[in-house]
Amino acid sequence: MIVKPAPGLKVRHPVTKQYLPAEGIEVPEGDIFWTRAENVGDVVIERETAVVAPTHEGEAQ
Repeated sequence: MIVKPAPGLKVRHPVTKQYLPAEGIEVPEGDIFWTRAENVGDVVIERETAVVAPTHEGEAQ
């Protein structure tokens, strides 16, 4: 998942103590620190969704 600071905020990474870049960083899915930060409005989390190709039934392969 990608974590970005909420608009107008500067948020520090809990380990590196560096500010998150505006484009965000990738963190492990379900990370409790970032989930809590999202719940209080400090960050925005973009969760990647799997793209499934449509199937074409009846086509010969």
